[in-house]
Amino acid sequence: MLKLRHASLAAIIAIAGTGVAFAQTQNATPAVASGTTGPAIDQAAIAAPTVEPGYTVPRLKIGQPDLTGVWSNASNTTLRRPGSMKNLVMSNAENDHARDNNPSNIRQATDDGQSGQGLLDGKDLASGRGYNAFWIDPGSSYANVKGTWRTSWIVEPANGQVPTKPGKQMNPYGPRLGTGYDNPEERNLNERCIILGTSGPPIGNYLYNNNLRITQSPSHVVIESEMIHDARIIPLNAKHGPKELAPWMGDSIGWWEGDTLVVETVNMTRGGSSVAVTPNGKIIERFSRYSENQVFYEFEVHDPELYTQVWKGQMALNHQPAMYEYACHEGNHGMIGIMEGGRLADKEGRNIQEDGDREE
Repeated sequence: MLKLRHASLAAIIAIAGTGVAFAQTQNATPAVASGTTGPAIDQAAIAAPTVEPGYTVPRLKIGQPDLTGVWSNASNTTLRRPGSMKNLVMSNAENDHARDNNPSNIRQATDDGQSGQGLLDGKDLASGRGYNAFWIDPGSSYANVKGTWRTSWIVEPANGQVPTKPGKQMNPYGPRLGTGYDNPEERNLNERCIILGTSGPPIGNYLYNNNLRITQSPSHVVIESEMIHDARIIPLNAKHGPKELAPWMGDSIGWWEGDTLVVETVNMTRGGSSVAVTPNGKIIERFSRYSENQVFYEFEVHDPELYTQVWKGQMALNHQPAMYEYACHEGNHGMIGIMEGGRLADKEGRNIQEDGDREE
C-alpha cells in the first residue's frame, strides 16, 4: 500500500495519471498548465511533504527551525468550500476562471462599478456595504498551498464543510449578552475591539489586515496578528493553566515535533476564523517552514459536543516585508447609532433584534 506521506507528490500524480497544476511557491510557474482534478489529486495534495523538495529548513541560533517573520494568508480561498467548487485542488485553468470571476476580485477591480474622478460619494453604501472596494484588501488570488491551488482551507471532511451536529449551532463570535442594543458591553467581541480571531486558533483571513508576525525564543513563541494587534503568547513544553483562567484566545501551549511547531489550545471563549467551540473543545495547530517564502499551517478542531468528527484544515502563510500598526477603537459613530436605534425602538414599543430592527 502506498504511504502518501512518504511518497513524492510528482510520483502520486504520475500514478493518478493526471496533469493537475502544481506550483512550487507562491509566485512560481506551475509545472503543468492544466489537467484533471478529483479525489485522488486532493488526497495526494493533502498528504504531500510539509517541506518543499530540495529546500533546507533554516535554523535560528537557538537551534529551532526558523518561522520568524511577517506572513500573510490574504486570499480568495476561504474556510469553507463554495458550493460551485467540487474539489479541493484546482487546475491552472480552473484557478484562472475562478480568480477572474470571483466577486471580490471583480469588486476590487471596478470599485463596485463606480466611475469618475474625485472622492467617492457613498452611493454604494446604500446597497448595505459598510465599505467600498477602496478600503478592503482581502487578496486577489486563490491560495497556493504546498504547490496546489486550493478552494477551501478545510481538507477534512472531503466536502470542505464544517461538520456541525444538527441543532448544535453556536455563535462563533462568543456568547451573546442581552439584545445587543442596551449597552456597549452587549455587542460582540469583534465590534468591541477585544479580539477578532485573525491570530487564531485557527488562523483566519478577512477583508483586510491579513498579516501576522511570528517571534521565537527558547521558551516561547508569539503570534501577533495585525488585526487589533492581538498577540498569542505560547509557552513551550509547558502545562495548561487552570480552567478558571481563560484567556480570550484560549490557553495555548506548544512543543516541537522535529521541524514542526505544534500548538494545543483549550479553554477558549471562541475560536478564530469564525469557528465555534464549546468550553471543552480543543484546537491543535502545526507550523512548518515549507519554503523560503512560505510557512505551511495545519489545524484540527476537536469538539465532539458540537461536531460530528474531528475536522482539519491546511493553509499557506506567505512572506511579507513588513507589518504596520493597526488601531481599533470602540465607541465610534456606529456604536452611538446602534444605541440610539435601541432607544428609539424602546420609545416606540418595538422589539429590536441583533439581526436587524424589525417588528415582531
